[in-house]
Amino acid sequence: MEYGQKRQMPPKLKRRRAGATYGLVLAAALTLGAAPQVATPPPPPPARPAAPAPAPAAPGDPDVLVPGIAPDAQAGPLDTPDQVLPPLVYEPAADEDAVEPAAAPADAYRLVEYVPQGELTAKPGSCTARTGPYQRQVERWLRLAVDGRQSAADCAAIRAFQQAQGISPAIGFAGPVTWSRMQFLSARRNPNAAHKCPVKAQRVACVDLTRQLMWVQTGTKVVFGPVPIRSGRASMPTRGGWHKVYWRHKNHWSTIYHQSMPYAQFFDGGQAFHAIYHSVYTSVGSQGCVNLGLADARKLWDVLRKGDGVYVWGHRDGT
Repeated sequence: MEYGQKRQMPPKLKRRRAGATYGLVLAAALTLGAAPQVATPPPPPPARPAAPAPAPAAPGDPDVLVPGIAPDAQAGPLDTPDQVLPPLVYEPAADEDAVEPAAAPADAYRLVEYVPQGELTAKPGSCTARTGPYQRQVERWLRLAVDGRQSAADCAAIRAFQQAQGISPAIGFAGPVTWSRMQFLSARRNPNAAHKCPVKAQRVACVDLTRQLMWVQTGTKVVFGPVPIRSGRASMPTRGGWHKVYWRHKNHWSTIYHQSMPYAQFFDGGQAFHAIYHSVYTSVGSQGCVNLGLADARKLWDVLRKGDGVYVWGHRDGT
């Protein structure tokens, strides 16, 4: 993988300025105060690739969990190729910052539950008899008898919750999206009830990998969130501990992967908060970045500033 990168520019401005002479001064890859060099704009990026279909499950294995609804091909790749290496930082011009990232496709953030492959042909309105991987947690949250086994009463209660929250398919399966939604709802009033995120006088972006949530607090006051996130996968986990926002780029474009990273706020090397154009509830994690929905990333952009602390703890399921 090539280490050096050209100056990041949003696609709209790249096309406007392609071929023009640039006098923009870039900093070195890892040091803000390094000797400047003149950069020329990269060629216009290729068209956004269509979302790949989910990996096919093994034939005859009805228990493999797959998205209950096929992903939208217009929402971009589900396996987001994040900025693995640190970007070249620079001061964006005013006209660049004036451009707002593209809107998300309709239904990009709908809540699609992962269900057994054998349930893909279930009739609308049906209720599954299968026990989900989060059966006990969901039973406890709904104040049902906690035995870890699906029953008709369990399914009816889970299905009612899914319908109220807009989770599809609403067949009463206690899957990862249903459980994640419950954790989000439980955290809204006091996300730091367990005191896992250090309380400081200054702003701190708190990233809870276990619950896949993040928020920003000043002292004990929550000033943003909590909101659902998607963190790094097992092979490229989001790094834990203390970090600091060191560069913000509203219209960041990864020249390594030709992939949009709207409202990017880098806090550790190539790892950043940034928006994605599909649900954060996917079985495969990011390549290290903390992904948010577009509206959440936009609000976070208005809350955080360069130099703010970021604290990361916990473990994403499967990592």
